[in-house]
Amino acid sequence: MSDYREIAKQGLWQNNAGLVQLLGLCPLLGTSNSMVNALGLGLATIFVLACSNAAVSASRRWLSDAVRLPAFVLIIAALTTCIELLMQAWTFELYQILGIFIPLITTNCVILGRAEAFAARNGVLRSAFDGLMTGAGFALVLLVLGTLRELFGHGTLLADMNLLFGPAAASWKLQVPGYQGFLLAVLPPGAFLLLGLLIALKNRIDESLAERAKAQAGNVPASERQRVRVTGVIE
Repeated sequence: MSDYREIAKQGLWQNNAGLVQLLGLCPLLGTSNSMVNALGLGLATIFVLACSNAAVSASRRWLSDAVRLPAFVLIIAALTTCIELLMQAWTFELYQILGIFIPLITTNCVILGRAEAFAARNGVLRSAFDGLMTGAGFALVLLVLGTLRELFGHGTLLADMNLLFGPAAASWKLQVPGYQGFLLAVLPPGAFLLLGLLIALKNRIDESLAERAKAQAGNVPASERQRVRVTGVIE
């Protein structure tokens, strides 16, 4: 269980694809101009990451080094085609808005990177969970950016959610009264600025947590610090 907890911590925070590895920046910045766009691409990425990791892990013993990477790309491309067909069938308008960014999931460095770095070396369950957590971490960054850019750029939240959840979600839209919007927020430079602020915020939180842990360790007697280094438990 602790192993899965560490995988979740790495994927969601410590090794987040968008805030730490800085992978997949093209879709991250290109589709995060609204919550619905960010959520749509985020869910698609989670699906492809989790399924591709599981498929790569299940087939890794039968793939030679010469065909391993082409096989990984083929698996990812097949799953991306599946999500394209599903979106065309159920969320066609959102699929049209996201445009080229859906097929570009095939070449997303996050997905291929996890297939090579983790799924090719671990079991199916651990690989699928790693894909799920890595995709969730990427999707969360997408969603936060989409929320901030929609709020600052248009003064709305949850606009056009009916494109993803159907006609019942048309009434979810929230509007800031009297706010005219800030154009920079929905333009690419605004996306870069907001992502930079999110990275800075994460780094500051990490520094604060490290300082707190150091301070707590400094208050522990020497005999107890030795036991903590061995067991990892502070009483």
